[in-house]
Amino acid sequence: MYNGAPVVLASQSPRRKQLLEQAGIPFEVRVIETAETWPPELDIPAIPVHIARQKAAAVMAQCAPGEIVIAADTVVVLDKTIIGKPKDREDAIRILTALSGREHQVITGVVMRRNGEESSFSDVTAVHFKPLTAEQISYYVDHYRPFDKAGAYAIQEWIGAVGIDSINGCFYNVMGLPISKVVTRLEALQ
Repeated sequence: MYNGAPVVLASQSPRRKQLLEQAGIPFEVRVIETAETWPPELDIPAIPVHIARQKAAAVMAQCAPGEIVIAADTVVVLDKTIIGKPKDREDAIRILTALSGREHQVITGVVMRRNGEESSFSDVTAVHFKPLTAEQISYYVDHYRPFDKAGAYAIQEWIGAVGIDSINGCFYNVMGLPISKVVTRLEALQ
């Protein structure tokens, strides 16, 4: 059980909230909208850390001394290209069709700040989808509406259970927060 400094989650993600709760970390949510942009010269693994750093900095300005801000951003990468959140139903179907039968990477960047001190890292998980039928993809998109999810899917939902045949790395990273690493870094910030 976590008994350290107060924690502020700079995210509205229900999955990140759930993972912090599962880890027994009391927290409050504070979010300030920030542009999810990055310099074009950044390597892909650095991009989610850069975006998380922007989120953390925006929220840190509202924090009391001693509070720890945790911010994260997750990207899905296929063929060295970042796959964002789908714009609509057709885009979600297009994304899942591209992921079908292939391996992609899920990279979550995490930034934790307290009193000017920062701990940041990224975590990479390789995910492989078995070949999906058009009917499976349409069913998932129509029933789960994954429009707020990078890569147009959530591993903990139906498509993860029936469509993912292997992962190499942290399952929780694919959900949006490599919680074991977060706990370890959180303890070090005390």
